[in-house]
Amino acid sequence: MYDLVKDYYGKQLKGTADLRTSACCDASQMPDWLKPLLARIHPEVMARYYGCGLVCPAQLKGLKVLDVGCGSGRDVYALAQLAGETGQVIGVDMTEAQLAVAEAHREYHRQAFGFARDNVEFRLGYIERLNELGLEDASFDVVVSNCVVNLSPDKDAVLRQVHRLLKPGGELYFSDVYADRRVPAELRDDPVLNGECLGGALYWNDFQALARRCGFDDPRLVEDRPIAITDPALAARVGNIRFYSATYRLFKLDGLEPECEDYGQAVIYRGGIAGQEQRFVLDKHHAIEAGRVFPVCGNTWRMLHDTRFAPHFDFIGDFSRRYGIFAGCGGGLPFDKEDAGANSACC
Repeated sequence: MYDLVKDYYGKQLKGTADLRTSACCDASQMPDWLKPLLARIHPEVMARYYGCGLVCPAQLKGLKVLDVGCGSGRDVYALAQLAGETGQVIGVDMTEAQLAVAEAHREYHRQAFGFARDNVEFRLGYIERLNELGLEDASFDVVVSNCVVNLSPDKDAVLRQVHRLLKPGGELYFSDVYADRRVPAELRDDPVLNGECLGGALYWNDFQALARRCGFDDPRLVEDRPIAITDPALAARVGNIRFYSATYRLFKLDGLEPECEDYGQAVIYRGGIAGQEQRFVLDKHHAIEAGRVFPVCGNTWRMLHDTRFAPHFDFIGDFSRRYGIFAGCGGGLPFDKEDAGANSACC
């Protein structure tokens, strides 16, 4: 599997135009605040981008960030601008050809960002074996990954390694490809489908179980979109399986509950988070308008109270009295649901 992935991304693909699905995002899907950051990134780095989402979470100034499966470094260089000179971004990838592109343009980006010092670093290694790269336990504030976990033959190992590296209250914020059912073995073993991030896509419910097994309770879906398979031969091969590009955030918080419980709590967003001054989006069902009392479940309260977002919120209530399941939370297929928007208080 490692050799197949290295060959596909290091030799067969010369640029995003060579992909045979719509897994990569285009510029029209980017928020306005991100476009100037990407405009400063070297064209060669941009041309070798194979991500499926946007992995630039808010509030990164001065933080230490790890990009798992960084490829040619597009996201690393975007995150470097958000982290600033006082922050640090480390990218890890196993494909030498991709890292060579990333390394070649470090000085270009330092000058383009106007930094006195280089705040990025790249390391060659496997995302399942981050323990071999000299990275300290509980040393990262945020870990990101963009369309890479699906390529791993040992997804449990990846998430366990990330959990080990995150500080308490830190988060894994990542985009990947998911399926609406389990992908059969004959498709999982197909080298092209694997290279296009479809063969290794997790059934979304298996992902939920995997996340919890690795210490990330209550995974939160941020956004999703269907993936179009533009190659007729590939489309015929996958049949009725539907694939989605989805972004999740997983917090390293001990004691999150398996269900969203109602403790009569609420938060008030005071604003101040860059790019989200008027409305903070925690996930697909929590768009919190500034100045408004917003009812939340106990898990959401902790995702704001026990993380880097706490200084921007006022917190109402505690855990002294339980009122049962938080109203509005439900199961089922997470994708294709309508976004409940800013008036929603469901999880």
